[in-house]
Amino acid sequence: MKVQFAPLEVPLQRRLQTASVLQWVFSFLALAPTCIFLFIYLLFTRFWLISVLYAIWWYYDYDTPARGGRRVPYLCGLKLWDYMRDYFPIKLVKTADLDPRQNYVIGFHPHGVLVAGAFTNFCTYSTGFKKLFPGITSHLLMLPLWFRAPFFRDYIMCAGLIPSDKESACYPLRQKKGGNAVVIAVGGAPEALDAHPGSYDVLLAKKKGFIKMAMVHGAHLVPVFSFGENEVFDQVGNPRGTWLRWVQENLQSFMGISLPLFHARGVFQYSFGLMPYRKPITTVVGRPVKVEKNEKPTAAQLDALHQLYMDELSNLFEEHKGSFGVDEDIHLNFV
Repeated sequence: MKVQFAPLEVPLQRRLQTASVLQWVFSFLALAPTCIFLFIYLLFTRFWLISVLYAIWWYYDYDTPARGGRRVPYLCGLKLWDYMRDYFPIKLVKTADLDPRQNYVIGFHPHGVLVAGAFTNFCTYSTGFKKLFPGITSHLLMLPLWFRAPFFRDYIMCAGLIPSDKESACYPLRQKKGGNAVVIAVGGAPEALDAHPGSYDVLLAKKKGFIKMAMVHGAHLVPVFSFGENEVFDQVGNPRGTWLRWVQENLQSFMGISLPLFHARGVFQYSFGLMPYRKPITTVVGRPVKVEKNEKPTAAQLDALHQLYMDELSNLFEEHKGSFGVDEDIHLNFV
């Protein structure tokens, strides 16, 4: 394979964009184990007191992720995230207002490999979420596993991330003043295994937990489709039924995280690496589906609302797909 190297004379703006995405990819893939290693390593050095003091802090702060986390607005608004937005670029599109007196459950589709659109749109201020939806505070859900990593847990909480377990996810929705939006990549880690360019498989047909959560708390449902999310990485072929998919699914069920064998470009060359391609991502926020509070919904009521949500997501996709180069004969496939 012939390696295509990046030209030497790259504009500074593009270099800064690449650097910002590089740190994000590192944070997503390697920062948690790095923090765990650092925490343990410091215990055996003359700086052992840092880890001991942090352990004491961790003990008293243990429940913070389950109580809405600890977003730091200054960090969410750093110029760093503007460079990341412009790398792809990423854009947020609004189709309807969200009433700040109401709480919401936002379903994000598809998951993609590294949920670049969800992070950039709902954890940073770079695409204008605060201006488009004034009075709404977004909380992106992340696997609880990552909140058990010292130092790393504090870093991700700064961006408004909270654990995806039931208790943590429901906390913002219990706030009666409204204005909270819980953002769920509904397909989760398993859907990442289907994140191939040109794929429009959405893992949703049997996903009803977020529907019930919305009903129990009377939170309106908001479908979101992120066009281009599956295009920024290639992935080794893993059709359902193959030995590779079998191994990936079993590892996912055991570890709680999926391991897609993805690749794209590098930092100094465009032929291979773990950096995403510079391809546009446009995240379209649909109209809210009104939900009446029902603390004990029946199976029939859950099924009806679930079907309504799928219909709204499908309509959102059909309405906007032509604007983003999706062929007319392509439709969402609910798995």
